[in-house]
Amino acid sequence: MLGRTIVMSAGKASNGLATGHQLLLACVASLILALVCVVVVGPAFARTPYDGEWSVVIVTRGGACDASYRFGVQITQGAVINDGGGLATVEGKVAPTGIVKVTVRAGGEWAFGSGHLSKNRGGGVWRGQGNSGTCSGMWLAERRI
Repeated sequence: MLGRTIVMSAGKASNGLATGHQLLLACVASLILALVCVVVVGPAFARTPYDGEWSVVIVTRGGACDASYRFGVQITQGAVINDGGGLATVEGKVAPTGIVKVTVRAGGEWAFGSGHLSKNRGGGVWRGQGNSGTCSGMWLAERRI
């Protein structure tokens, strides 16, 4: 029978028809539970097309910094971070359009980079401060397979 339910009242169960108020409360509780599940679970799976492991080559074009350097980074939900190796700290973001902005720090040295990623490649420019003064150059990135 449609609308028939068991209602708990003060610890006692009784067979009868649910009131409109009880059905409304049950529907509201179900809706709230569904919304909580979407809000809590949804963002945890928010991936971007750029997520994964990348290999980055930095090339110095001006200044007294090392000529080139290669390291790995991880992109997770659009956030750029170290892959766990090396002495530098890498932090940054990749926008949904592929625009990249990163900062690299190691001791008293730092560099700021910007550019663009596509599905498997990317590149841009950087500028920074090394032990011997200011430096600048370009960077190239390639997705690791």
